[in-house]
Amino acid sequence: MNGYISFRWCLLPLVAAISLVPTLASADGGVLSTKFENDSLASSDDGHFTSGFELNWSFEPETDSWTQLLATALPDSLIGQADRAAYRLVHQIYTPNNIQRRELIEDDLPYAGIVYGGVSLYEDVPVGNWRQATDLHLDIGLVGPSSLADSIQREVHRVTDSERPSGWDNQLGDEPIINAAMRRQWWHNTPLGGKQLAHGPSVSGALGNLYTYASAGYSVRWGDEASGVPTLTPNPGNRHHITGNEGWQWYLFASVEGYYMAQNLTLDGNTFRNSHSVDRKEWVGDVSGGLALAWEDWQVTYAAVARSREFDGQEEQDKFGALTLSKRF
Repeated sequence: MNGYISFRWCLLPLVAAISLVPTLASADGGVLSTKFENDSLASSDDGHFTSGFELNWSFEPETDSWTQLLATALPDSLIGQADRAAYRLVHQIYTPNNIQRRELIEDDLPYAGIVYGGVSLYEDVPVGNWRQATDLHLDIGLVGPSSLADSIQREVHRVTDSERPSGWDNQLGDEPIINAAMRRQWWHNTPLGGKQLAHGPSVSGALGNLYTYASAGYSVRWGDEASGVPTLTPNPGNRHHITGNEGWQWYLFASVEGYYMAQNLTLDGNTFRNSHSVDRKEWVGDVSGGLALAWEDWQVTYAAVARSREFDGQEEQDKFGALTLSKRF
């Protein structure tokens, strides 16, 4: 019976994604993206945030769509209307650095698998000589064995002939998650070397049992015009697409961001039951950078981040990368 319940919970995000197919088919200006995040894309490590996969569909919502009605119903101080909206399905795997030990490693990250679906609303408005970009996100899913993270990692490591993960019996238990997040970025564009130099500050915040944080940062982008720059976990979002679609286009980017982290389920453990946890650091910093390259309607984006230590006893900072392939329709 428990196995049936776990299987049913695991299928919920997939069922939700399939139910959205009619909406996706009728949407205008759609962009389909697949993002793969892995520590191997930026370092030789295989631990902590070890792997993530995201399927994302963004589109221009119609006036009578539920996403547009939601945007107009929210306070204008948050968002006036949705210039774009997006649906996403995400799966993530977290482990300690030493995955060969079967016993609980008390001073390192808990084993955790997370799966969730989300919706995002995006708005761009001019503010003097600046452009204000607002993102709103809502995610619902679960953490625990029902994510099937243990089976997925074991199979991937079997196929790639990598170290066998042996400690998944110590993973976090099943728990539903719900999270809301908001990000606001300001951009100022200046011509430079035949391209556009865009830069500006950002603030963001999240509330939920997966993440609760406040952050501030600064981003720089140089190259062809784009809607933004890539954001990496824990920041949700999909603002990285190049605006034009004629011939080869590209941009380089770099960002710094500081977080005050009040809740991080992957470090604090389960909310409603006893589980493995570590002593989380409240202040965390990121430095990231990368490249976007596009040909007509196709775009590939690479981003890498170096993150300061997130918990007491962590031996060194984490590094991971993200590779995103997008197709415009």
